Amino acid sequence: MAQADATAATGAREVATLGGGCFWCLEAVFDGLGGVDSVESGYMGGDRVNPTYEEVCGGRTGHAEVVRIKFDPAVVSFREILEVFFVIHDPTTLNRQGNDVGTQYRSAVFYHTPGQKAAAEQIIARLGAAKLWDDPIVTEVAPATTFYVAEDYHQEYFARNPYQPYCQFVVAPKVAKFRKHFLEKLKKAG
Repeated sequence: MAQADATAATGAREVATLGGGCFWCLEAVFDGLGGVDSVESGYMGGDRVNPTYEEVCGGRTGHAEVVRIKFDPAVVSFREILEVFFVIHDPTTLNRQGNDVGTQYRSAVFYHTPGQKAAAEQIIARLGAAKLWDDPIVTEVAPATTFYVAEDYHQEYFARNPYQPYCQFVVAPKVAKFRKHFLEKLKKAG
């Protein structure tokens, strides 16, 4: 049995870890994607153990704000997760998403398997060749390292704070863009 078939047959879940600006945006989008079991905001890719939000935002740790996505590959593939990822953020701005500036906001795919690495590299090559953006893609593709869960108040931030100004002006438009482009992939109300 092929690996994907074996995974589906056993009901095993996979993990994707992505950085694409503020983790509040990514979490809000991926919470709505069918096949996603859970999304946690956190930090990865730095050199300090148990970094705090203040340390990460101060640029002192080298971590990126990321989301760890647990998903059912029988429902949504890693490639489909990456397709959503590349629609909802700008992969051409180095260490920046909109007004959020710093290495913590870098575009990154932290892969957990050789297959994830290959998929990320293939999608980046395909998107680069299609010249969808004026500038080249600068998304980092790096092995996953230790994931540090962000502080409790960051979890489900958009769901708990939809009227907060950042959520209204930055997060909500990304969620709307996701819903518009991926209507058939939304979680079903249930």
